[in-house]
Amino acid sequence: MSLKSIAALLFAKHATRQIYKWASTPVQTQESVFKQLISAAKNTAFGKDHGFDKITSHQDFVENVPIRDYEALRPYVDRVVAGEKDILWPGKPLYFAKTSGTTSGAKYIPLTKESMPTHIKAARNAILCYINQTKKAAFVDGKMIFLQGSPEMTTQNGIGLGRLSGIVAHYVPKYLLKNRLPSWQTNCIEDWETKVDAIVQETKAENMTVISGIPPWVQMYFEKLTQATGEKTGDLFKNFELFIYGGVNFEPYRAKFEALIGRKVPSIELFPASEGFFAFQDSQDDKGMLLLLDGGIFYEFVVADDFFKENPKRHTISQVELGVNYVLLISTSAGLWGYNIGDTVEFTSLNPYRVIVTGRIKHYISAFGEHVIAKEVETAMKQAMDSFGFSISEFTVAPQTNPINGELAYHEWFIEFEDPIDNLPEIAQKLDSVLQIQNSYYKDLLDGNMLQQLKISPLEKGAFQGYMKSQGKLGGQNKVPRLSNDRKIADKLAIFKLKNTTL
Repeated sequence: MSLKSIAALLFAKHATRQIYKWASTPVQTQESVFKQLISAAKNTAFGKDHGFDKITSHQDFVENVPIRDYEALRPYVDRVVAGEKDILWPGKPLYFAKTSGTTSGAKYIPLTKESMPTHIKAARNAILCYINQTKKAAFVDGKMIFLQGSPEMTTQNGIGLGRLSGIVAHYVPKYLLKNRLPSWQTNCIEDWETKVDAIVQETKAENMTVISGIPPWVQMYFEKLTQATGEKTGDLFKNFELFIYGGVNFEPYRAKFEALIGRKVPSIELFPASEGFFAFQDSQDDKGMLLLLDGGIFYEFVVADDFFKENPKRHTISQVELGVNYVLLISTSAGLWGYNIGDTVEFTSLNPYRVIVTGRIKHYISAFGEHVIAKEVETAMKQAMDSFGFSISEFTVAPQTNPINGELAYHEWFIEFEDPIDNLPEIAQKLDSVLQIQNSYYKDLLDGNMLQQLKISPLEKGAFQGYMKSQGKLGGQNKVPRLSNDRKIADKLAIFKLKNTTL
């Protein structure tokens, strides 16, 4: 065992002890974060506008600070972007993480000197928890790759502007730099396909031990590796032993990954966003990700079914329950207050507090009042894959409210299968039955002849990559929405349908 791996084991033990120290006092930890945030921001423009000097409790906060999304907070953000200081948080941000919003165009998410370190620490601690639990640290001696956006930045009124993954690249610890791939030059390539091709050339002869990224884009990397070398990823990288991912549910991709790798590889799930790093998988044995309660973020939770009601109840960590779908709200040391990031979560454990991401509050199907969410369609897909042994590249679901020939409306599943399928009726029936078990509203609509059984539209190989490329969203942190309540994505995917195969 190398000195580096021995040091990693010792550091992991120390870090894990610190993590479970605050995790064992969750309510007190969050109350402390809340007080620190309010105190720090009371003299900002936002703090003065919302009476922070008089806020002493969560109820005070609820009464003074409404729930906001980016558009609602934008008047303040625009002032920060224009160069004003002390608007949402004391001083000016270090960076803006630029993201592409679906309704508001480009978003500029502030990152401050207080919030930026939490992103780095959380990613590090996720790996340290894995090392401490498994006692495996040899991978620290190998090469590690993080498929991410370009680290190149511009400036906006003296503030660095770039993609979050690219900004984070500037904070890689010195002791990891010589192990880290791809090269800076390759990482700066903007065209995603060109970039992945270059990464393949740089890594195919290396001792890759850790690979990280959003699953569909890592899958693209694995496929190109096999095309270039004729070998499965696991044979090419014999010491590849840890896959780190976030952004989407890995389960629909797992079978394909294991086929491309040639074996099972342990994984760690992360829950990062430009707005903050919220959770990471701390255990290989327990479901869910540890909610980071001491990272400069105060959390609130609104029951998803109540979210669009007037003044829905905002729960603190002490009030949440297992198995309830919540909209996640955050207030942060980057100056986001009562902020709806759009994600929904469900608690899998209350000791410690662990969550799974169930979807997006805006990504659902409720064209008929069924309110189907991402977790439900992903569960249905996983059970169908387990039952019939097929694998997929990607899928998305949309309602068909105006079918031809006067037939009943239905949910249309656009699926890119890895191999030709000859049992679509059985797969469709399985998907539908699992969905009915999970969602009673959906079942009632079928029983009441308001909907017919879902239909599958198989797509050509490369369909989703083609779609994302056409939208200028190939690679990086971009991902395909799992559900839509309209036909915008569905209509664009229609050109990729295999002929005469919708069922």
